[in-house]
Amino acid sequence: MQLNDEDLLRYSRQILLKQVDIEGQQRLAAGRVLLIGLGGLGSPVALYLAAAGVGELHLADFDRVDLTNLQRQVIHDGDSLGQSKVISASSRIAALNPQVRCVLHERGLDADSLSAAVAAVDVVVDCTDNFTTREAINAACVAAKKPLVSGAAIRLEGQLSVFDPREASSPCYHCLYGHGSEEQLTCSEAGVLGPVVGTIGCLQALEVLKLLAGFGQPLVGRLMLFDALNSQFRELKVRRDPACAVCGGDGH
Repeated sequence: MQLNDEDLLRYSRQILLKQVDIEGQQRLAAGRVLLIGLGGLGSPVALYLAAAGVGELHLADFDRVDLTNLQRQVIHDGDSLGQSKVISASSRIAALNPQVRCVLHERGLDADSLSAAVAAVDVVVDCTDNFTTREAINAACVAAKKPLVSGAAIRLEGQLSVFDPREASSPCYHCLYGHGSEEQLTCSEAGVLGPVVGTIGCLQALEVLKLLAGFGQPLVGRLMLFDALNSQFRELKVRRDPACAVCGGDGH
């Protein structure tokens, strides 16, 4: 994909980076990303991917904007109250960077539509807040062999990892979390500070840019933990489970 003079000016600061350069910017422009969840995590992901010039953003969320969202879901504003989050987010993206094409999924994705949505993109970003949905997204990514950038945040803690079924050694979400925990609280139940989800969302956007442009080392086989209370990051190694019910028999 050729860049015109306006593109070169708009993206000049990141094109200056040797890790990106013009070739990397062209890869971003050709990139297609499915972003599931346009709340606290999805807001910064969508904004930074659009600003960076990712060519096509597939936005999925069945929810509508309400007043409690505005404390952390920064892609929405007071004028968006009552509006579909997908419509609200796409309007903000168009204002930020009209070159980005948005594909909208306003209804919840069932098994068939989720598989089709995953197959249509290069990278999937999980910005949801419940275990069942995350498991479904993971299974679809494993089946389609599409990299998954997974983030979560609650209270004053966040975590982030990348699961890439194209790599033989990569674990999947199920390898790490199995059947989930007994306690599956959401932000509406346990609370969360806005900059915590913002931090994790920004890091998710960074991982997507690395995957699309082809630079650096994505967080494959690693789980990053963020402790906002003490401003600390930790990293844990995560191994693939050969007996995993999701990716164990996929030919890795």
